[in-house]
Amino acid sequence: MAARQFAVIGLGRFGRSVALTLAEMGCEVLGLDLEEDVVQEMMNCLTHVVQADATDEETLRSLGLRNFDVVVVGIGQDIQSSILATLMLKELGVGNVVAKAQTEAHGKVLARVGADRVVFPERDMGARVAHSLVSANVLDQIELSPDYTIMEIVAGEKLATKTLRQLDLRAKYGLNVMAIRKGDEVIVSPRADESIAADDVLVVIGRDDAIRRLEA
Repeated sequence: MAARQFAVIGLGRFGRSVALTLAEMGCEVLGLDLEEDVVQEMMNCLTHVVQADATDEETLRSLGLRNFDVVVVGIGQDIQSSILATLMLKELGVGNVVAKAQTEAHGKVLARVGADRVVFPERDMGARVAHSLVSANVLDQIELSPDYTIMEIVAGEKLATKTLRQLDLRAKYGLNVMAIRKGDEVIVSPRADESIAADDVLVVIGRDDAIRRLEA
């Protein structure tokens, strides 16, 4: 099976993190940045790295970006370039464009010009940090939509020594347990009679308000 192909435009802190993580996962990654020193630095880390202006339509066309699985627009402070690049990518026929937004207004414009997904790295990371500060049992969370979240929760005393059937999180909170991590072992789609031990990690999915009730 061929490796998935991704392009990351703008190799600042966010773009670089995305590109390197994708490369580590075995994906083919094309990086694009305007700065020569950035391109040189990333040359041996990604499949291909190109020094170019992301707002130049001919450059984007010549790179064949419409054939990539996902194109990530990670351009930093230059909001105008971010919007223009996103618009041109969609006009070139790129099927899945993920664009980084600096502000809510920026995000609305990106969505309006065709971005398939808009991400807010600073805001989302702030939310993760806040959750980890308030609840020592929360390891990580992924926002699926404005209402739904996947969260990793460490089983404390109130959850330990009980089975999933006894906890009945679906009936009490509307939450589904997708997996349980017991040390190095991961149990996917655990059975109702699966027993929870202290320090097990539960991967749950559900509405944000329900997860907050469970945290409490």
